[in-house]
Amino acid sequence: MPAPRFAQPSEVPGLAARRIAADILDGVLQKRRMLDDQLEGPAAHPGLKTLPDRDRALMRRLVATILRRLGTLEHLLARMLDRGVPTDAPRAKSALLIGAAQILWMDVPDHAAVDLSVRLVQSDRRAAKYAGLVNAVLRRCAREGQPLIDAAAGQALDVPEWLMARWRAHYGEDAAKAIALAISHEPSLDITVKSDAEHWAGRLYGERLPTGTVRTLLQGSVKMLPGFEDGQWWVQDAAAALPVRLFGDLAGKSVADLCAAPGGKTAQLAQAGARVSAIDRSPARVARLRENLARLALEAETSVADATEWRSDAPGSFDGVLIDAPCASTGTIRRHPDVAWLKQESDIGALSAVQGRLLQKAVALLKPGGTLVYCTCSLEPEEGEQVVGALLDAEPGMRRVPVEPAEVAGLAEIVTADGDVRTLPSHLPHADPRLAGFDGFYAARLTKSL
Repeated sequence: MPAPRFAQPSEVPGLAARRIAADILDGVLQKRRMLDDQLEGPAAHPGLKTLPDRDRALMRRLVATILRRLGTLEHLLARMLDRGVPTDAPRAKSALLIGAAQILWMDVPDHAAVDLSVRLVQSDRRAAKYAGLVNAVLRRCAREGQPLIDAAAGQALDVPEWLMARWRAHYGEDAAKAIALAISHEPSLDITVKSDAEHWAGRLYGERLPTGTVRTLLQGSVKMLPGFEDGQWWVQDAAAALPVRLFGDLAGKSVADLCAAPGGKTAQLAQAGARVSAIDRSPARVARLRENLARLALEAETSVADATEWRSDAPGSFDGVLIDAPCASTGTIRRHPDVAWLKQESDIGALSAVQGRLLQKAVALLKPGGTLVYCTCSLEPEEGEQVVGALLDAEPGMRRVPVEPAEVAGLAEIVTADGDVRTLPSHLPHADPRLAGFDGFYAARLTKSL
């Protein structure tokens, strides 16, 4: 049999990465599957194992860029398609998003972005008839796309309107726009080090933040970076590293870390000398926590359990309790852009009820005179200020211990009038927007009466 005249689409360099990107996009936008679940763990896309490291990194960045700029991309495509994006072939829309993202925000030649998107639709039975459309729209995008994006700047198109409305109401118009702008940028890699942050900032070509976090723009597998295998540091957003600081001296103290996985705060507690009991309800996440602790040569007692039911026979046992509560995670959109499109406003009420139960459990576990630190990676007041306020109203034996700016590296702008910590993605400005910002975090410190 003679050799085929044309190479099969799967043999074209770079096409496999785009096909997997399209599958994962469909998983998020059509099947409402979390991005991280499709990238790692038992439910990860099986094709990832076949990709070279370079293609895998490209695919991850491509998916993240599309999700981070999805509103802008859809606005752009709507301007270029008189009849809208085809609805009978999801792969056609994915191909358009993939091609446009590469043309507008990634270092990919326009002709390659167009060609691979056309091949992507040609390889799908339902979408193949739209190959000409995809080719024409993406070529037009290369010519006219940037002016259309510039004209739409400032409209916060990449944040769902329900979420933008909440931020306007709570933080004001200017702050809401600043948050939206901050989360549109690809974030840095933040690292918590065991010691000598200046040394590791140099080794990792980064800089030391005022809070002690090392921030770098290095990309690729973190496992390949200096110090990872030696257990000298772990990945943790600078804002997520703040709540443990609110305990003060932890040497020899017993601390329950509720909802502990994947273990960044557990590691901080153990590194500070606490005797840590780390609890999480997910067996897979606890397994990951244990792996992280082993790599870091740190110790903690770990349990797979529902934190609201754990150790009900031992009230008043702990000097400290840390709750990093499950939440809508709206403060992490810059690192997890799928959150913007997977979460709904109705999720917030259900989650705040869980947070209330966790706080009640924490009060029961805490010794008189002990410290409770509650935090969430949410920008929504129902999951922060309001749930803490409800606890203080219901528990006269609990009181707030206001945080002083000196406890958070002098960053007075992240301390609220009540003395809680509230970081915004727009805080911590930098000349390079990729090196700016925090995750959106809330933290409050409470104490139990003697």
